[in-house]
Amino acid sequence: MHPDLSPHLHTPECNRLIDLLKACHTENKFLRFVGQCNEIDRELWRCLKKEREENIRNNRRKAQEKHQRIREKIKEAEKIST
Repeated sequence: MHPDLSPHLHTPECNRLIDLLKACHTENKFLRFVGQCNEIDRELWRCLKKEREENIRNNRRKAQEKHQRIREKIKEAEKIST
């Protein structure tokens, strides 16, 4: 099962794959159960994984920057109080 496939949550590349998968499922009502759309599905999983990994990297970088700013403010506060 995929995560939420709402278009505003994904890149244009993944949105294209989402549209292809939905179209494949619509066109192949019964063949989709025997693997007709599996290749598109695999590509979509790869794309979603790439997005997720990129989000993890970005969030980690932002957290490190935020922690650095906090450390600097603490050092400034210690200088002022001493």
